Parts: sequence; C-alpha cells; structure tokens
Amino acid sequence: MAIKKGWIEEGCTGCGLSEAICPEVFKMDGEAMVIEGIDYSEYEASIKEAAESCPVEVIKFSE
Repeated sequence: MAIKKGWIEEGCTGCGLSEAICPEVFKMDGEAMVIEGIDYSEYEASIKEAAESCPVEVIKFSE
C-alpha cells in the first residue's frame, strides 16, 4: 500500500535526521514539519527510513 499521510507527533527533538533522509517530505524550520500537498507515495522508502531512524520515534505515517 502507498503512504497517504505523514506526520510528526509531539516530542520531536529537532535533530534534523528526517530532513537529511527525505528533504522532499520533511523540513526543519525551528521544528520538524511535514510538507503538505505532495505525493507521499513517491517517497515511500525514504519516509519509512526516516520513521525507523527517528531517535524518539515520533515520525508516523498511514497507508
């Protein structure tokens, strides 16, 4: 299944790892945020890698 939505829950430490792994989806602007309005399915592997690599496990997605 393709990823349809991504978000970052409370507790993000702002380490920048999500943006380093997938800058097409994640952006650091004081705090991490998910860029809206893109086709997340194009970046599925990178989103999953960012979620798995998150040291505080706050990157979430739904398929």
